[in-house]
Amino acid sequence: MKTSFNDIVASHPLVLVDFSADWCGPCKMLGPILKEVKNDVGEKVKIVKIDVDKNQALASKYQVMGVPTLVLFKKGIQVWRESGVQQKHQLVELINRNL
Repeated sequence: MKTSFNDIVASHPLVLVDFSADWCGPCKMLGPILKEVKNDVGEKVKIVKIDVDKNQALASKYQVMGVPTLVLFKKGIQVWRESGVQQKHQLVELINRNL
């Protein structure tokens, strides 16, 4: 059984979604940053990567115009969104502020 995006976002208290694409240079830069964030915050947040080319309907639903776009969901509700590469300390602070 495949878990839907909505199920993932609704079933975790905090979900950081990375809308990205394989061809996107800044997206490649963001990957290692998100790994470091995950190492810092552990189970406080679930990080999900969404390929906009393979999930065009989802990208359209969330009006993703550029990649990378990060969206933070708290209990299924979008509470923050930013396009472009974000720094590790900014993301860790954001997650801790939303716990």
